[in-house]
Amino acid sequence: MTFAKTAKQTLWFLVMAVGALLVVNFLSVEHAFALEAIRTEDNPVADLTGGRGSFRSLILLIVNFFLGFLGLLAVIMIIYGGFLYVSSGGEQEKIDSAKKILMYAVVGIVVIIISFALVNTLLGGLATT
Repeated sequence: MTFAKTAKQTLWFLVMAVGALLVVNFLSVEHAFALEAIRTEDNPVADLTGGRGSFRSLILLIVNFFLGFLGLLAVIMIIYGGFLYVSSGGEQEKIDSAKKILMYAVVGIVVIIISFALVNTLLGGLATT
């Protein structure tokens, strides 16, 4: 098997896994009742966590913030890699460096998306109280 064929199969598997996790996340019943479940008058923890209903939902907020920050960094790296590629002037060393940066940034975005889907699926279902 060639490297390109293995990479395509791996990418296809990752895309399908992320799609399945996102479908499970958006079809969960907890999202429909999330606003009703988190009330500050019923839950004293919400006062301590800035209006969040539980410590799990606060952890979910923090993890999602960091994943968003990492996604922003990955997009910046894609822009930087694209700039290096365009401004390489035909030098093979610069082209290879730019391709490597772009490849790692895209892999990083895929990992961030998978992490986001996993965290929101697992912790999102637990953070309703």
